[in-house]
Amino acid sequence: MTVNGTPALTDRSLGSESGRVDWVDYAKGICIVMVVMMHSVLGVEKAADQTGFMHYVVMFAKPFRMPDFFMISGLFLPIVIGRDWRTYLDRKVMHFTYFYVLWVTIQFGFKAPSLAAESGWGDVGLLYLESFIEPFGTLWFIYLLPIFFVVTKLTRNVHPLVIWLIAATLETMHVATGWTAIDEFCARFVYFFTGYIMADYVFALSDRARARPLLALLGLGFWALVNAGLVALELSEWPIISLALGLAGACAIVVIGTLLARAHWLNVLRFCGEHSIVIYLAFFLPMAAARTVLLHIDVIHDIGWVSLIVTAIGVAGSLLIWRLALAARANFLFERPDAFWIAPKKAAPKLQAAE
Repeated sequence: MTVNGTPALTDRSLGSESGRVDWVDYAKGICIVMVVMMHSVLGVEKAADQTGFMHYVVMFAKPFRMPDFFMISGLFLPIVIGRDWRTYLDRKVMHFTYFYVLWVTIQFGFKAPSLAAESGWGDVGLLYLESFIEPFGTLWFIYLLPIFFVVTKLTRNVHPLVIWLIAATLETMHVATGWTAIDEFCARFVYFFTGYIMADYVFALSDRARARPLLALLGLGFWALVNAGLVALELSEWPIISLALGLAGACAIVVIGTLLARAHWLNVLRFCGEHSIVIYLAFFLPMAAARTVLLHIDVIHDIGWVSLIVTAIGVAGSLLIWRLALAARANFLFERPDAFWIAPKKAAPKLQAAE
């Protein structure tokens, strides 16, 4: 549903600006755990040159792991897209730019010695500068989000169907230029834009799942079988199929998040969703440390279990780093200081769905 060309959220959804929506936090929690899991599992397997049972979990989630994160990131955009450019750029560009610059610098601080040993300090400096053109490591998500926000606002006066069809076409083309920002924009923008223009329908899906949980479970079972089957047959990345699986998987995560919220189960996932940006920014350090230690001591021989433990440490460790940062009054690591706001801070919504 649209109003003057802009998707309109229901009254219930609009209330999210001053409070949190339970199933959204659950869904974001599932998303961020899957992201940490992917990096943990593939990192362990590469270092050990072995494949464990967690590899199949990661492959199952591959068609929808990032599509659902981007779709959820677009859900609350209808609330704020009408703001003046100064406020909009502050909330949707400066917010993520601050964290990208800060944490790419932190990551380089940890990785610079090993990079310098391979190619010299001069190349390390060039690589650091290049990271502002070519997103570095795990941080490409928050590099790309501001681009999505700006493109969506710039094209606001174009009929949403036109933009969606262009975005869907780009996804099916599987663009591979070698530049992360270009390739990931083409592959992911359709999901972000879908969250934006279909927000009412996504919330309606959640309402139906909450009202009819048994039917929702049956639907999830069917989706899981289809998704697993297409992954096993190596068809999941085919044009059209990849788009369909991405959208279906994103909807499945919405339903799963809703059912968990309805039952008040696994509140740890909700907590992770509330602090997803904390986990996203800091998980690389405990993940890498846990991987190195566990593979070195070689006490656990099953690579699948090593991968699972590294995933858990990556999530828990990032939250511990956050708490230690707050205790040490190093809030700037996870909270943007006043000096880096370009619009009045009091106008910021309590809920920022992309975080």
